[in-house]
Amino acid sequence: MIRPETHLTPKDLLPRIERMWDLSAAKVRSIDTDFQPGAPTPVFTVEGKYSPQGWTEWTEGFQHGSAALQFDATDDQSFLDLARQRTRQAMASHVTHVGVHDHGFNNVSTYGNLLRLAREGRYEAHDYEHAFYDIALKASGAVQASRWAKTIDGTGYIYSFNGPQSLFVDTIRSCRALAWSHMLGHSLMGERDESINLLGLIIEHARNTARYNIYYGEGRDIYDIRGRAAHESLFNTNNGDYRAPSTQQGYSAFTTWTRGLAWAMCGYPEQLEFLATRTDEELAPLGGRDEIEAFMLRAAEATCDFYLEHTPPCGIPYWDTGAPRLHELGDYLDRPADPYNDIEPVDSSAAAIGAQGLIRLAVLLDQRGRSKDATKYMNAGLHTLNTLLDEPYLSTDSSHQGLLLHAVYHHPRGWDHIRKGRKVPCDESCMWGDYHLRELALLVQRMAEDKPMLKFFAEQHEAVRT
Repeated sequence: MIRPETHLTPKDLLPRIERMWDLSAAKVRSIDTDFQPGAPTPVFTVEGKYSPQGWTEWTEGFQHGSAALQFDATDDQSFLDLARQRTRQAMASHVTHVGVHDHGFNNVSTYGNLLRLAREGRYEAHDYEHAFYDIALKASGAVQASRWAKTIDGTGYIYSFNGPQSLFVDTIRSCRALAWSHMLGHSLMGERDESINLLGLIIEHARNTARYNIYYGEGRDIYDIRGRAAHESLFNTNNGDYRAPSTQQGYSAFTTWTRGLAWAMCGYPEQLEFLATRTDEELAPLGGRDEIEAFMLRAAEATCDFYLEHTPPCGIPYWDTGAPRLHELGDYLDRPADPYNDIEPVDSSAAAIGAQGLIRLAVLLDQRGRSKDATKYMNAGLHTLNTLLDEPYLSTDSSHQGLLLHAVYHHPRGWDHIRKGRKVPCDESCMWGDYHLRELALLVQRMAEDKPMLKFFAEQHEAVRT
């Protein structure tokens, strides 16, 4: 269980964050050299070198978005140039990709980061560059929203790449694409020129994810533990009736895949940050601010509390809280996670995502006058980042292309590389783990430097445009 005894501050972590960016720079360049536009997309490392893995195209945005984050943190213009060039060259197909639920991962990490930086005044962007990012994000949000399935009560959700029967917990974080699109004044046009409100779809999807994919200890089934998350919810496509929990990458439908849990931990606080930019009048017909914020906070707090209770004290979880051989590790929740054990792998990428959720939730609660709860989550988030910024999780080997070690992708399918002499995956990295460590570090760096909080959006054009 995560019970940090020391109260770290963001400023305490600055030296380690700066060291991480120094290591990160060479790795971004190395991956770009090996994976030029048109090449297969890097997904995870094998013996320290990135390799592709076919399933769905959801990781290229992390590759090029990492260059944008590197610029954001260091002001190194070469990384801004790289992010702009590669986004222009490689990302168009992702904007109109109708087969995935991952637009928030691919397009907000690239077009979104670049537009955010331009709006923050971090670089001078021409009018046409603003317009280029605008139209990409408008289209991406609408395409994402078009993957819409109805439930039995007439509401709906964005369905996963598995098909209209499938609601993934992951997708709550991809709702950032709809948020950008709505913020830019766009809507999804439907049959007979119906203009479909993207903000309304975000809220419906978030509400149904909170209702079906997250548990609250209310007796829904005998495995109903508060904060537990199901990776997938299945529906009868004939009438929209909910049928059962499921999973693709976790151990079972009745255990918690920790990366899926982390997506919810991070996704709900981010949507609450976005909702703060909307007026009460805009939210009134969608349930009203109080009701909407209440269910999102409830989901965020429940999942974050579950993470604290079911993660070792270092802040790094094992890949699934119900993994079948965890019991063989003994009192694994009372000692630091062991990435080199031979029984069940850890997932550092879940920690990088989840820690960001803990910190964002802390800020939201502090704004609401709940300082004691805010301190709990902030301490846990900073403590987890502190662990990730040191060995054995931070990759200091210049020949290893990964930045964050001991991540896993799809353990049930055996996709992750197992090194000679080992029995479970370790010492390897993945695109989303590396990206989210950078994003987490940038979030805390901005806090330490008393700069505006890192969010996925920026509201106003502040740059001098030429």
